[in-house]
Amino acid sequence: MRPVLLLAVAFSAALARHVDLPAPYSDFCILQNNTNLYDPQKQFDFPWYNIDLDLPPKQRWTQVSKQYSQQIKDLIGVLIDLITPIFPNALEWVDTVFGNLEEKLPQPYRDEMMSIADDTGIPVGQIVIYNIFYEIFTVCTSIIAQDPNGHIVHARNLDFGLFLGWNPNTHEWSISSALRKMIINVNWIKDGKILYKSNNFAGYVGIYNGMKQNAFSVTANERFQLAGGYLGMYRWLTGLEPNGKWMSWLTRETLEQFNTFADAKQHLMTTPMLSPVYYILGGYKPWE
Repeated sequence: MRPVLLLAVAFSAALARHVDLPAPYSDFCILQNNTNLYDPQKQFDFPWYNIDLDLPPKQRWTQVSKQYSQQIKDLIGVLIDLITPIFPNALEWVDTVFGNLEEKLPQPYRDEMMSIADDTGIPVGQIVIYNIFYEIFTVCTSIIAQDPNGHIVHARNLDFGLFLGWNPNTHEWSISSALRKMIINVNWIKDGKILYKSNNFAGYVGIYNGMKQNAFSVTANERFQLAGGYLGMYRWLTGLEPNGKWMSWLTRETLEQFNTFADAKQHLMTTPMLSPVYYILGGYKPWE
């Protein structure tokens, strides 16, 4: 048995050996050149906007849409540049299929997206595909931690790489570079008061990260399955699963309708969805 064991150990060691990846994916530590991309002094620089839920849906996002019109166009341009070399007719297909899809989408998200399209001059199909980004690409991760006193830290990173559009000079994915310029904080207003808060990308009406004061915080995270959100979208379009929820709209719905950690948890656990997801839920009380 000894020769076999030695062979197995040698084989395992060979597999564990470091392998240098080809450029531009080779190892590089940005700290070595004092080019750390994170500047903690800028952590509070992101602007705050109020989205008034008492206004008609078509009036809620006008300020954000007009101020970030170019950034939204730039992001969609990045997506198109990455997709069209693989699918040359992708833009025409997106405008046709997703432009018609908006008629089937639930309110108030439908009217909100249509208003963003009107305010920016971007075809509504492209606004829709941006807003159902998770169901198509299924990306995003976040973390949660708790100190010995029960204080919770709930955080999000920016990992929208998709293995496409790598810039070897800035050491960033092109999608991440575009999204970074679109980060905003939102106060969601109801009856003149803040109902909850979220961290958003301009032009995106759903929620990846949200917090309801004295209640709970929630973030959505990638959950990989072979069919992903494609199967859910197909079943929804064909009427096989008409009540399935879109991920970021379910997050928003939960923040709007529920006021406790337990109720939010129950709703997220039991609501049928179109795509796989891991939700991280943090409570107001210690150890929730």
